Amino acid sequence: MASAAFEEIAETFAFLDDWEERYRHLIELGRAMAPLDPALRVPAIKVEGCASQVWLLPRIDGQGPGARFDFEGESDALIVRGLIALLHALYGGLTVAEVARVDAGAELARLGLADHLSAQRSNGLRAMVARIGALAAAAAG
Repeated sequence: MASAAFEEIAETFAFLDDWEERYRHLIELGRAMAPLDPALRVPAIKVEGCASQVWLLPRIDGQGPGARFDFEGESDALIVRGLIALLHALYGGLTVAEVARVDAGAELARLGLADHLSAQRSNGLRAMVARIGALAAAAAG
């Protein structure tokens, strides 16, 4: 149930020869994201469980299960900004009901991330996925 944006990223990852190139691409995805206004980097939107500082600001359009889910994100680490960009491609624009049905583990496994992220980064990625799920569930009512 991946979006076209995520499918494009998965295709690019499959095309790249080695993990050094994939890391560079991941960093570029993060750099391409608009920065989160520093005034919005508040404890209420900070994701706990990440080694780096991570903020996810939900943007919900509508109400109930059909509301559209989107978010802005920021991190102080380039790789983590790239992970936020991946999650944005995976979840951005879905309804909050669809967010609940995304198997993030399976989709991200297609990129081979689990074998190449440190334990701390993997834990942080799981914390971000959990936070996105919680935000969407709260919006769904």
